[in-house]
Amino acid sequence: MANLYPTEPLKLWKKAKELREQYYMNYARAKEKGGIRWSGSAWALDAIPAGLGEDVYSLTGEPYAAAVAHDRKFAKECMDAAEAYGFARDLCSYMRIYWGGMHLNKYAFGGEFPKPDFVFQTQICCSHSKWYQHVAKEEKIPEFYLDVGVGPYKDMTDARLDYVANQLHDGIEFVQKASGREFNDELFIEAVKNEMRSTSRWADICALNKVKPAPLDEKTMYSLYVLCTLSKSSKWCADFMDELYEEVKDRVARGIAAVPNETIRLMTDTQPPWSFLKIFRYLETYGAVSIGSLYTFALEGIWEEKADGTWGGRTLPWNKGVEIKDRATAVRLYADWNLSKPQWQHFYDPRLKSDMMLRIIKEWQVDGVMLHLNRGCEGLSVGIMENRLAIAKSGTPVMTFEGNMGDEREFDEVRTQARVDAFMEQLGVRRQAA
Repeated sequence: MANLYPTEPLKLWKKAKELREQYYMNYARAKEKGGIRWSGSAWALDAIPAGLGEDVYSLTGEPYAAAVAHDRKFAKECMDAAEAYGFARDLCSYMRIYWGGMHLNKYAFGGEFPKPDFVFQTQICCSHSKWYQHVAKEEKIPEFYLDVGVGPYKDMTDARLDYVANQLHDGIEFVQKASGREFNDELFIEAVKNEMRSTSRWADICALNKVKPAPLDEKTMYSLYVLCTLSKSSKWCADFMDELYEEVKDRVARGIAAVPNETIRLMTDTQPPWSFLKIFRYLETYGAVSIGSLYTFALEGIWEEKADGTWGGRTLPWNKGVEIKDRATAVRLYADWNLSKPQWQHFYDPRLKSDMMLRIIKEWQVDGVMLHLNRGCEGLSVGIMENRLAIAKSGTPVMTFEGNMGDEREFDEVRTQARVDAFMEQLGVRRQAA
């Protein structure tokens, strides 16, 4: 393949892998050091448990299950165990993987499945509360659920914001009772600030991909945004995102490409089939780079429309003169920050997602869109065919392929590759000689 642009590996790649591994080992070994373990989703508002101390560790279910999904044999073993217990195969594949590992008492990173001290969970996806209700029942641990389904952020009112903020105050009372520890407001406020730093900065990093050539490709981005899904309110995550931003900004300045033969730019949607990420490398044989997706950008990225009308990372409150010095202020700003998350908006209306996808197509200079009809996630796939119609109506070529983020039995590699070949022909590109 003829290289059009210079390329080089990410300098922070090794550090990202080390931080991820350390996260999972810290959770497994927390009890050896007298620490606290809790479990919930990647969307759980983890700055709340952070107020219990500096030795509090979480296991966020979706990224854990995605890690398992890459190990096809263990993933199937977990899902078989969940199905043998009586759970239907068409439920969330992440949920089935987590449940199966818990029932097998096997942890993907070695040893027995670590038991959490409590569940702390948000509810916006159709599966979230039921997922951890079963965990709490089986593990015999206390549970707390935060309802954040108050409607799209564009329609936010003080009453809706108060509804979520008041639940966060209840959550603070819950984690104190569940852990037997006093809540430290200073640690909580610091965690809120860290989360805002992490999620705003990840959006800034994704915005750097608007340029040609793209400094990052989506397959690489999956291994970077995941740190925010693990522990976005931690200092180590916020600091890493700042480091990463500087490196990616430097790549842009020097014209360093993620895909050296970049010819066309694609966008995807929802979680990929984790056990078949090599499909992204296949795209590169056509000179195609996936610049990301609403999922990759906004699963954890927090965005806003800038003065020039383009999308960028949301401005941090203290950069607008708003100081966070007390619990009440922190709770309210924290609720508002999360309720603005782009990936929460389309649960209410697929048109909101279509509008965001069309914005990405325009600002990131996208030539074509690949939509994953993901049977493994009802929440992020809801309205996807309406999204397809909106993209097609805009004049942007779009293809669909069927699969499942966590269950390889739902993905046909040969058929998907054939659909990619046909789509590349539609886009007017040919496979490039090696």
